[in-house]
Amino acid sequence: LYLKYLIDFLENRDIKKTLIYSQLKCSKEEAEILRYLTKQYVGGVEESSIIDVLMELFPTKKYQYIEKLSLIKNLLELGWIIQHSLTQKISETSMLELLNSSISLSASFLKLLEKGSLELALPEITPYRDHLEYLKDQFARIDIYQKISSIRKNYAKNSLNINRLKNRLQLLEKRIEERLKVTKISIEIEKIFKENKLDKKEQIIFLALLKEEYSGEFENLRDMNTLVELISFDDYEKIKNRALLEEGSRLIESGLIDYDEMLTAFGGVSRSFYITEDILYKIIHPNKDKRKKRVKLDMLIKEQDIFELIEPKTSLEDVVLNQKTREILNNILKQMDKRVQNLLKEWGIKDKKRGIEAKLIFYGPPGTGKTMTAVSFGKSLKKKILSFDCSKILSMYVGESEKNVRKIFDTYYELKEKTKSEPVLLLNEADQFLSARSTSLGSSADKMHNQMQNIFLEQIEKFEGILIATTNLLENIDPAFSRRFDYKIAFEKPNFKERVELWKKMLPKNAQYEKDFDIESLAKYDLTGGQINVIIKNTALKVAVKEKPIFTTSDFVLMIQREKSGTFGESKSLGFM
Repeated sequence: LYLKYLIDFLENRDIKKTLIYSQLKCSKEEAEILRYLTKQYVGGVEESSIIDVLMELFPTKKYQYIEKLSLIKNLLELGWIIQHSLTQKISETSMLELLNSSISLSASFLKLLEKGSLELALPEITPYRDHLEYLKDQFARIDIYQKISSIRKNYAKNSLNINRLKNRLQLLEKRIEERLKVTKISIEIEKIFKENKLDKKEQIIFLALLKEEYSGEFENLRDMNTLVELISFDDYEKIKNRALLEEGSRLIESGLIDYDEMLTAFGGVSRSFYITEDILYKIIHPNKDKRKKRVKLDMLIKEQDIFELIEPKTSLEDVVLNQKTREILNNILKQMDKRVQNLLKEWGIKDKKRGIEAKLIFYGPPGTGKTMTAVSFGKSLKKKILSFDCSKILSMYVGESEKNVRKIFDTYYELKEKTKSEPVLLLNEADQFLSARSTSLGSSADKMHNQMQNIFLEQIEKFEGILIATTNLLENIDPAFSRRFDYKIAFEKPNFKERVELWKKMLPKNAQYEKDFDIESLAKYDLTGGQINVIIKNTALKVAVKEKPIFTTSDFVLMIQREKSGTFGESKSLGFM
C-alpha cells in the first residue's frame, strides 16, 4: 500500500491510466521521461544526463532527438525535475544550454509518487486558543510566500509548482479567516492590523518580520528586496511595492516597524527592517499590563526653554562634503550599526546596558556645514536632534552658569527617559565650553568660567548617548576636553568641484535662467556653503522684482562681490546642501 503509486507508475503499461497521471498536467511523452527517470532513481541513479535520456527514449537517426529538448524544458517549468547548475530562470534558458547538463527528480515529484497527491490536508475549523496557535498558521502562510518567491526567481510565473502553492496558500488563508470568525479571545496582532488599517501586503510584511523575530534566524527576511519580492508577482509590482517600506509609508509612520541602515561593500546603503520594541512587547506579552505610554518628544519640548527640537529632513547623502570627511562619518555610521554594537557587547568590549554612544567635535570655519551635517547625521541614525546654542549660556543664565550647565544635561536625560528615545544632543557654537581654562584667576568672571567648564567636563565624561559639539577653532580646545571626545572631524572650505555641486543643489529648481548661465564661473569664487546660500537668497530677492524675473550670471556675480566686501555681514545659515 505504501508503494502503490510508485509501483503503479513504473508498471502500468498505459501511462495515461496511472494513478498520478492526471496530476502531472503534462503530455504522454513527458510522462514517459518521468517514468524513465523514476526507474533510474529506484535503481540507484539520482542524476541523469539529458542527452542520454533523450537518446535512450527517442532513438532516431541523426539529431532528431534534440527536438525533444522542449519536453525537458516543460518538465523543468512544471517543477517535476530540477537542473542544479542553471544560474538563470528556466524560461530564459535556451534549449541547447540544457543538452549537456544533468537532471534529477524534484522533491515534489517524489512526494507525489509516495503520497499520491500534493494537496494540503487542512484540519477542521476550530477557534484559536491563544496567539501562538494563530501565529503557527500565519507563519505557515509566510513559508508558502517564501517558497513562491523562491520558485518565481528560477521558473516561469505560471509554473505548476507556483500554481499548486497558490492553491495551498488560498486554502490556508481561507482557514485562518474561518478560524478567526469563531475565535472568542482577542488576538493582539489582528487588533494592530485593524487599528493601523493595514492592507494585505502590509500585513504580510509585518508577519514576515514577526516570523523572523520568533525564529531567531539571522537576516533572512529583513532585507528590503526580500520583503518586496515576497509580495510582488512581477517587476512592475516590485517597483510599486517599494513604497510600502519607504519613509512616509504606513508601516513606518505608525511606528510598527523601523530599519537599520548599513553601508554595503559597493558604497550603497542597505536597510534591515525590524518590528519596533513596543509593538513586539505587546505581541509577545498580550496579557500583561501595558507599559507606561511613551510621551512624544515634541510635546515635552514646548514645556521647556533650553532645547530646540530638530527633525532632520536630509541625510548624509544629501550633504556636500569633503571626501575625507564623508569617509570618516560613514565609518562612524558603520560602527553604530545595531549588529556591530551587539557584537561588541557579546565580546565584552561594550557594556550591555548602554546604548549607542559617540562624542564628536565638528570643527571648521563658519558656513562649512557643521550644523547641517550634524542634523543629517542624526537623520542617518533615525534620531531627532535636541539642539542647544552654547553662545547663549552666559546671557541666559547670568550668575547661575554652573548650575545651568548641569541643567542642560539633566533636562536632556529627563526628556530621554520620559520619551523612551535617544535623541542626538547637539551643542552648537561650543567654543566657550571647550576653550582652554584660564590659569590666572584674577577676576570672578575667570573663576565662574572655569567652574562652568569643569562641570561641563564632568558631564561630558559621564555622558551616555550621541553628542555632537560644533566649534570654529580646534586649536583653542582644552586638551582635557579633546581627550574625552571620540572623534574630531574637520570641515574645510569647499573646493571647486564641491562648490559646483553646492551651486547645483542650492539654486532654485523652478526658476528661469539666462541662456548661457554658467555655474562653473560662479564656482570659481572661494565661498563657503553658508555664503553661497546667502548669495542665492539675496539674488532671488533682486531678481523677483524684475519685470522679467530671469536669473543671470551677472546678478550672482554682483551679489558675490558684495558678500566678499562684507556688505551682507556674516551669514547665520544652518548649513548647506
